[in-house]
Amino acid sequence: MTHKNFKNIDKVTYGRGSFAQLSETIAPIRKENKQYFVFVVDNYFKGKDLSAKLQNKPEDLVYYVDVDPYEPTTHQIDALRDEILAKKGLPSGVIGIGGGSIMDIAKALSLMLTNEGSSTLYQGLNLIKNPGIYHLGVPTISGTGAEVSMTAVLTGPEKKLGLKCDWTVFNQVILDPELIATVPTDWWFYTGMDTYIHCIESHNGIRNNAFSLAYGDQALHLCREVYLNEKAGQTPENNDILMVASLMGGLSLTYSEVGVCHALSYGLSKIHGTRHCYANCVIFQHLGDIYPQGHSEFMQMIKKHKIELPQNLSKDWDEATLDKMAMVSYNLPFMWNHAFGDNYKEIATLDYIKDLFRCL
Repeated sequence: MTHKNFKNIDKVTYGRGSFAQLSETIAPIRKENKQYFVFVVDNYFKGKDLSAKLQNKPEDLVYYVDVDPYEPTTHQIDALRDEILAKKGLPSGVIGIGGGSIMDIAKALSLMLTNEGSSTLYQGLNLIKNPGIYHLGVPTISGTGAEVSMTAVLTGPEKKLGLKCDWTVFNQVILDPELIATVPTDWWFYTGMDTYIHCIESHNGIRNNAFSLAYGDQALHLCREVYLNEKAGQTPENNDILMVASLMGGLSLTYSEVGVCHALSYGLSKIHGTRHCYANCVIFQHLGDIYPQGHSEFMQMIKKHKIELPQNLSKDWDEATLDKMAMVSYNLPFMWNHAFGDNYKEIATLDYIKDLFRCL
């Protein structure tokens, strides 16, 4: 039996106001390579208060990236890599400031700056040939777990799949709950539910273990505090809790696996451009037969926070569209294996997956 030997984040800074320590945190790294940093920042913050607090220096490159409505693509990463190297050579490091998509861009960019060819060549497990450069993540939304995961999810011409290896993991993250205060309520819910669904799927499958359960059970407990208890809601105290839940949920799935909801989410996102966390919520409302307890709590959370999710989406999808969606999801065997066991191929057929999509 081969046991998992995953790398974790080297360092974590946590607490309100901790973003102010960014400059001193990266100071020792500035002497490396061409002695400048690349900042990749969610375009949402351009011209807002956060943009004046980046602590960047004149030699640094700052990119404001619009990730709405689409998620990172292999073409986007390749183009950004080529532009940066042509402008100034190899940076000291990459800093990602934003949500899950920005986290994935920063992780992927750090790898592709030291690996030749298109990022499409590296979509999969342990395909990266050379270690990336130093990279630091500052999440401004909590739930995706991208700040801790060993995957940088990219959509390519053929598939939506991550660059997954030990070198993908951030060297440092700064968790400042003050930065998630401006998240719109609906997205605060959708992203938080990504953490919740991570843990439900991690728990309910053959690859769970004491390590993943320890992180996942605690993350679920924290999610219930944030979304179900008497003080549930988007408060400063709950944002403190949610940042920790997101980190733990990401570790839970890292040491286990996700399942049916995420497999379907990849198909929905790849073919329709639906944002990942939102796609998970749209799908999970229909998975009561597969995850009964988690589904019951999820529906309670939906009701408590007055979240409205779309119904009858599939009425607009023809067979060709369903075939494309099902094929994307079908080609994620590790997720189906975790959810259904070693006989998953007998259960998760293309027809079965299409029927799940027809429920949406």
